[in-house]
Order: sequence, then C-alpha cells, then structure tokens
Amino acid sequence: MVESMTPQKYHIQMFSIHGLLRAENMQLGHDADTGGQIKYVVELCDALSQSENVKRVELFTRLIRDKAISEDYAQPVEQVNDKFSIVRIQCGGKKYMRKELLWPHLDEYVDKTIKYIKRQNAIPDIVHGHYPDGGYVAMQLAEIFGTPYVYTGHSLGRSKLNQLISEGMKEKDIIRKYKIDYRIQIEEELLKKTDLIIASTNQEVTEQYGQYHNKDIPKYHVIPPGLDIEKFYPFYHDMLPETSKEEIELYAQASMLEELNRFFLRPDRPVILSLCRPDKRKNIAGLIKAYGEDLELQSMANLAVFAGIRKDITNMEDNERDVLTEILLLMDKYDLYGKIAIPKRHDFEHEVPELYRIAGEKKGVFVNSALTEPFGLTLIEAAACGLPIVAPDDGGPRDIVKNCQCGILVNTTDTKAIADAVKQIISDSEKWKQYSKAGIMNVRKHYTWESYATSYMKQISRIFADQGEEKMKVAVPSDAIGRRLAGLNYFIIAHIENTLIGGGNEHLPALLTLLQENRDTIGFGLATGRTIETATEFLEKHHIPLPDVLITSVGAEIYYGKNRHYGRGWETHISAKWNREKIVDLLEDFEFLKYQKAEAQRRFKISYELEPGKDRLAMIHERLLGNRCRYNLIYSQDKYLDILPFRASKGKAIRYLSYKWEIPLGNFLVCGDSKNDKEMLRGEPQGVVVGNYSPELKKLKGMRGIYFARQKYSGGILEGIKRYQFIEKANQPL
Repeated sequence: MVESMTPQKYHIQMFSIHGLLRAENMQLGHDADTGGQIKYVVELCDALSQSENVKRVELFTRLIRDKAISEDYAQPVEQVNDKFSIVRIQCGGKKYMRKELLWPHLDEYVDKTIKYIKRQNAIPDIVHGHYPDGGYVAMQLAEIFGTPYVYTGHSLGRSKLNQLISEGMKEKDIIRKYKIDYRIQIEEELLKKTDLIIASTNQEVTEQYGQYHNKDIPKYHVIPPGLDIEKFYPFYHDMLPETSKEEIELYAQASMLEELNRFFLRPDRPVILSLCRPDKRKNIAGLIKAYGEDLELQSMANLAVFAGIRKDITNMEDNERDVLTEILLLMDKYDLYGKIAIPKRHDFEHEVPELYRIAGEKKGVFVNSALTEPFGLTLIEAAACGLPIVAPDDGGPRDIVKNCQCGILVNTTDTKAIADAVKQIISDSEKWKQYSKAGIMNVRKHYTWESYATSYMKQISRIFADQGEEKMKVAVPSDAIGRRLAGLNYFIIAHIENTLIGGGNEHLPALLTLLQENRDTIGFGLATGRTIETATEFLEKHHIPLPDVLITSVGAEIYYGKNRHYGRGWETHISAKWNREKIVDLLEDFEFLKYQKAEAQRRFKISYELEPGKDRLAMIHERLLGNRCRYNLIYSQDKYLDILPFRASKGKAIRYLSYKWEIPLGNFLVCGDSKNDKEMLRGEPQGVVVGNYSPELKKLKGMRGIYFARQKYSGGILEGIKRYQFIEKANQPL
C-alpha cells in the first residue's frame, strides 16, 4: 500500500512546469519564461531540504529533448542532494516551448505524474504550484489525492493583460498569443481551491490578486524570496588580503572585466548596471533613453546592459527581437559607442555575482527600469554585493527599499527621474556608502532562504493544525480517490444495466458485500452508455453507492469516486481531431437519423435514434470517411447510434485507466452482457459474459480470456470472480 501522511516530516512536491530547470548554472534570460523564478524555485527547494521538518522535496518540471538546448533537461531525475531531486516529466512532445503553448498538454502531465507517484509508492503531503501552469497541475493532483495545496503566482494574468493593453496591444491579439483569457479563468479557479497563497510582497496581495473575483477566498502569506549570501557577498571582500577566490571565480571576474573593457573608452568610470530579460515590460529602452538624453550622466558613468543571452537576434521571438533591435537603434541614435556595453551572453552561476562586485568596486549603481516589478530578485542580489539600486516605485522594490534602505524608487516611465536618481547616488560618495552598507546588512537580515524556509514550514504546519483531526478527515480523507487508486493493483469493471442490475437483483447484495470486504485490494468501476447524471440517478434508485470509477456516455467520459471527479486527462486524450459540429452538419440531411434530446448529447458524444435499414450504417461511414472525419461509431439494441471520438470507447477507457494508474490490464475483470460490451471484453483483461447475454456476443465463445457464466446478472459476475480466482490473486502478498 502507498505510505500514509506523516505530518511531522513532510514530503513536498513543487511544480514549475515550463522553465529550463537544473540545479547548476541556470540559464536565466534564455527567453521570457526563464527569469528570476527559475532560481527562486530551485533555491527554495534546496533550502527546504535543509529543514529537519522536511522528509523529501521533489521539484517537477518538463522533460525536454531538444538539440537547441542542453542535454541536462532530458535527464528524468536529477538528484540535487539526499532530500531534494528535480523530476522531469515529458508532455506535449520533446521540443522546448514557451509556457502559453503548454496549456493543451497539462492533463497529459497530470496523468504521467500520477504514474510516477504510484511507482514511487509515496503520495506527497503537500503539493505547491508555481505559475498558473504549475498551479493547474498541483490543483488537479490535490483534488484527486486529497492533499493540501499551496500556490505561488509569481506574475498574474490580469496584470499582464492590463500592461499589454497599456502598451498598445489589442486584447484579441493578446488572447491569441498568450491564451490570457484561459489563464485568467484558471487563476480564478486556483484561488477557490488553494489552501494557501504565498506571495513575495504585500502589493502582490492587495493590488495584483485584488483584481480577481475570488480574491477573498484564499489565505495569503507574504514571504519574500531568499538569497544565497555565500555567492552574493560584498565587493570589498575581494580587496581584503585574507580573501581567497576559487579559480573559476577569478576566471569569471577576469572575463567580465575583459568583456566590459572591450566596449568602454573610459573603463575607469563608475558602471550603471542593468541585468534583465529582453522584454518590453523591463523597459530597457527607457534606461538607455535616460542615459542618452543626459550628457552629464554620460560624462560621469558608463552603462552596461545585460539583456539575456543571444546568438542571432533575427532568430529570436518577436518580443525579444524587437527589444534588442530597439536597444541597438537607440545606442546609434544617441551615439553611445564607447560608453555603453551590450554583451551577448553571461554565465549566471559565476559571472553575474562578479558583475555586481565589479560595479560595486567602481562605485556604480544597479538600475531596474521595469514598468512593473512583482518582486525584483536582482535588486537584492545587487544590494547584497554592496551596489546601491534605483528601482520602480512598484511591487517588490517598495518592500525591498523599505526593508533595506539601499537606494531610490522612481517612476520608471520618466526618463529624467531615472537619470536624476542615478546621478544623485554616484555624485554623493557619502550617500553611496550609506546605501551600500545598508543593503549589505539588511539583505542578510530580511532576505535569506533560511528565514524563508522557517516561515514556510510554520505555514505548512498551520494548514494541518488549523484543519484539526476531524477537519482533516474531510479535507484530506484517508480514502481520497487518488490515494485509493494509487494503492490498488486489481479492478473489476461491469456494465450497469442487465449486468450488475437486473432480474430482481437476487445476487446483488452478495456482490456488494464481497466488494466491500475486499476494497483494500480490489477497485470497482461501472461502464455505461448513460450520462453521468442519469447513471448516478439510476444507481441511487437501486441503492448502489458510487464506485471508484464511472465510465459514462459509452466511454466518452470518466469520473472518479463519490465526488465524481472529472477525468480531464481522458478528455484531453480523446479530443484529438474531434470535430463535433462538422459531423452533425454532415449527417443533417439523413432523414433516417433522429437527433436525440439535448440531455443525451455530450461534448464528445453525438447520439441519434436509428431504425435498422439496408446500407444505412454504410452510408454514414461513407459520408464521414469521405470528409476525413475521425470517429468511433457504436450501434446498439437496433435503435441507438452513438458517434464518439476515434480514441473513445468503454474498452479504450479501461486501457487508459490501466495506463494512468499503473494497473496491469490482466488484473482487470471486465463484465458485460450486450454488443456494446464486446470491445471491452476482448483483449488482455479477463472477461466475463453474464448468463443473460445478448445473441450478438455468441461470437466471443471459445475466445481465450472470456468466460461465459451460467448465472445471470450479478450472479454471473460472482461466478466469474470465482472462476478466475480473482479474490485470491488480489489478496496474495506482494
């Protein structure tokens, strides 16, 4: 059985799906999806793994095999330390893709993560999603495993939408490119279901989450990100004789000095340093304009802009290409040659800390000129190295400057304000020293991963404590369907009408008792042509509790447990090349087809009434195949015609359950009575045809793995269970 929760030492699973994540030499700035949050999640997990209250930390991301990027991202598991590992799950193919393109593939990611969890035999105590894509995955897992759920947004869809509109982009274009409407819809759902939102700043809670309809539902806690102060140490350490650097640090320092010096005519001047992704919201152009329009500032300092990593601008995404092109044009417009450095690449692991210290030693300033800034990790990195900052009067910088007293906040849309703030710091040596010292001391007071981990674990403990023993039974039930299915290796699936139920239900009580007595080792599911609503109503009428799994609408839908958790992964799987409207339109002129009432229709099921007639089915096939439709046609009882996606059927749904929950197909006992059940009875599962079977199933007699019972209805199921010694096999010790 899968291990149970151990609240004293927590098993935490983090989800950051879209980015290029690895423990060493992170590729920040590769594109818009690889910013500071990449470091955030890796360093957070590493810090949590040092806590005595943490048993295990797994950081889930996407596995990528792409010649354009490092082979590191194709490694399924990267063991960072004895308690922390990065787990990579493949979805949506193998190529790297930006996060907006991942949405259609997240249910595939959920299914494969469930498989991983079952293989590891360890359900997490806490799931924590980062960004809405990681939040969506964590939310699905939390629901199905009954696990507490934590969310960190990093940046929010509504804020991004407003910002892009203010930049002149049309809403329809934003929706097309960024899927922003779907993202906001998911974020609203996340707010309803999370147990805790961890934010980096108070402004994030009040102004950013405050834009959402469901803003008042979740609990919030502000914990600012931490910093590796061993790496981001003050610039003056290098001036002390007792300080010794490793060779790789010395090489990084020399490389950065050489890189800057090849641009500057006067390398002795202070350096105005900027380090960010080439994104319009980062407002790099605003900083260059501020510098270019102020001749006094040009005479006082050089400007170094590290705008991500690039090889060929023409091969970059539109946003990055436009930003970099504008930078180069502005450099030419203001004739900044010899005064501005725009290097093509830099190493984040070793070279970035050296950049801050080089700028600090030259008595320079770090500038974050972003239009909006949710947090601003580079600001605390710079401050920790003793480099004063100029930052937007927004979000995280407000908290950082308030806590650290290390620089000046400005309106970054005002280029003169940026230039004046920089000159104010550079020209006043006492002010520079004051900001430098305060930054060094206060970052160590307010922004360490050790303090983050302590605060985080207090909040996790509080989630469990607040729920209490009785509330925990509701919030995290011991029989949560995911926990239950993850612990099972045998399953019985039966058709409802005329298989489970019928003939006075003489043997039904005995079957239900047998299932209840063996529920620790055997799961139970039902398959039907009914919709979920009518199936539930029918089961209630016959006093049958909801099973572990309900396959409804002839295999078009799957539901789990008493809460009828909808199988989104199955929906994603069967939706490929399905065009419902096209099929309905193509068949509209067949007068022998009668479209069933609305309650019989589903998104992935088209239902008709069809009386038998010569060549009618052949005509339907010919029409659909001739128009390149992909479908599965099911005709039953000489009356009902259902058209499903080509991947959907009751039998295929059972095979999907086998795949998702890692239960061998041979460990399924499948029971049916009619032509509708033929497909699910055949193949690897052990089949049982009950005694009251329809004549169409006679063709299955003699087939390997299909047993024809003498008893009818539930009695036939019981007979099949005995014939296959199913109870004995399921209860054999592993």
